[in-house]
Amino acid sequence: MTTPRFLQIHTLHSYPAALLNRDDSGLAKRMPFGDAVRTRISSQCLKRHWRVAEDEFSLAHIGPGALRSRNVVEREVMQPLRDAGDIPDEVLDAMGTAFNIGVYGSSGTSESGRQPLLLGLPEVEYLREKATAICAEHRNDAEAAKTAAEEIFRTRKGEDNNFRAMRQSAHLPGGLVGALFGRMVTSDPAANIDAAIHVAHAFTVHREESESDYFSVVDDLQQDDEDAGAAHIGDMELTAGLFYGYVVVDVLGLVSNLTGCDAGDWESADKDLAGKVVDHLIHLIATVSPGAKRGSTAPYSCADLMLIEAGTRQPRSLANAFRSPVKAQVADATNALSQYLNKLDAAYGAKETRRVMSVEDCDIPDANRLSLDDLATWASQAVLNGRAV
Repeated sequence: MTTPRFLQIHTLHSYPAALLNRDDSGLAKRMPFGDAVRTRISSQCLKRHWRVAEDEFSLAHIGPGALRSRNVVEREVMQPLRDAGDIPDEVLDAMGTAFNIGVYGSSGTSESGRQPLLLGLPEVEYLREKATAICAEHRNDAEAAKTAAEEIFRTRKGEDNNFRAMRQSAHLPGGLVGALFGRMVTSDPAANIDAAIHVAHAFTVHREESESDYFSVVDDLQQDDEDAGAAHIGDMELTAGLFYGYVVVDVLGLVSNLTGCDAGDWESADKDLAGKVVDHLIHLIATVSPGAKRGSTAPYSCADLMLIEAGTRQPRSLANAFRSPVKAQVADATNALSQYLNKLDAAYGAKETRRVMSVEDCDIPDANRLSLDDLATWASQAVLNGRAV
């Protein structure tokens, strides 16, 4: 097989008595699927926990980080200059306004008008360097400082002194997070990055299972002769579930985003970083748990099953294996997954190479069983060596 265009990662995770992802009313997120309502974990929630994980497979260990904020200019660019104390406030204010408009667009003058934009640390450092240079040249001239700041972001035909220069200032200007999960910049569409990692919302393979947990709080300083009632009473929703998760790695997109190569050159590009990303990502997907209410539910779990498929044709989810709800048991869910995969193979052919990690005995079609470490190494080597064997 040539370098697999896609890696498809299927998982089963089980969580008891947890509130993994809440909606705007504080209840567990849900979705209807088939003839049942399921508990759901949004892709945004999953990606957030993977990208901020701080264990040995943290993404921060292998590439530059990124910041998603409305206040990158003020807190990461202007504040260090303010703390130095040798630049007049009117100069910094004028320059800060120009920088905020340049980064966040015409509505950037107010915090509420700014998009929470993802900027890679190389981009932030570029802005710091430009701001420091402007201050050195126009230390006491607010109008000149503002004009110089505006010039950084001005688009002129044939010149690179615009926002593009910020993006091209360093390797991975959007940080590793931008290269993996993409970004959208409404104020500058040219700064958009297509995601190389596609993440589906996870959902329970069975009907939703939830209950309202009643709790009370006791006042430690309450006297015997005072009201014997609780100092506070409340309730929260708890859910339990076995979740099917689905992630696609677009290997072409990943290599292109990480190296800057054209799509047509990805086969010959340096894939070392892409291999490391795949290795780390697989460990993160298997072992990092999302979860609100962590202090009161300890919602930590590792995947009961992870199936990876490497291939060149368009990916397809195995979610339809659970369109009819199954029992909330790993064996039942694995059996449903296997049966549906057999049906797909019979209809479309078995053209992907498969490996599986499972805590239980399983019979996934054409899938050799590996440990998590070996599974991650296999997927990484498929990217590095150009074949999945």
